Amino acid sequence: MKRNLPRVLWVVLFATAMAWMEAATVIYLRTLVGRLEPYQIDPLPLNWRLGAVEVIREAATLLMLTAVGWLAGRDRPTRFAGWALAFGIWDLGYYLFLALIGPWPRSVWDWDILFLIPLPWWGPVLAPVSIAALMAAGGTLVLLYSDSGCPVWPGRRAWRWSWIGAGLGLAAFMADALVRLPQGGEAIRTALPDRFAWWLFLPAWLLMAAPVGELWLRLRSGALPTEAVAAAQQSGGGLPSHSPIE
Repeated sequence: MKRNLPRVLWVVLFATAMAWMEAATVIYLRTLVGRLEPYQIDPLPLNWRLGAVEVIREAATLLMLTAVGWLAGRDRPTRFAGWALAFGIWDLGYYLFLALIGPWPRSVWDWDILFLIPLPWWGPVLAPVSIAALMAAGGTLVLLYSDSGCPVWPGRRAWRWSWIGAGLGLAAFMADALVRLPQGGEAIRTALPDRFAWWLFLPAWLLMAAPVGELWLRLRSGALPTEAVAAAQQSGGGLPSHSPIE
């Protein structure tokens, strides 16, 4: 685990620096269009083609996070974990830096427009932050324990629950846009939600937490591999009596 710690720290450092860049860029953009408070109709007016520029910026952000995840990992699971860790730290840092720069958000209950791809995502800051925390925790566990020679990855059942939760979470974020979808782009762009579907998001979050919960329980029970396991394998020794991740 210790030899993987520098890799995790570099991902965290990159994501933190990127979070500051993102927060600063958003402050500049919202100041330019007079929308420091995002919770209002038409949060990003299409002046000077800023709408298209913002969508491309969001896509570029996702590409950058994917790239650092790819560089941080050695195989598909660790690359995905690197991306999840980078995304989680970036999102957490983004809202922290926005609050430090001010004047928004004042609390985790303030509404934000999270993404514009493929439809506008609306929700209180607490919702994306809680998902980001899951991603950071899961990515950290996989990266830290991935070099021991034993597979460190949640089981298929946990992933099935998680993907179902992700779908429900997306529905909660895009609920108002989905309702207005038949009315066309103008209705979607000017929609302003007045309540968040916590009744849908909370069970969705619990389902999304299934992979992280499984890894955490295995860590607490001693089922995740450690340096001792790695040393035993490299020296030709046997594994301890407990079984690693299935």
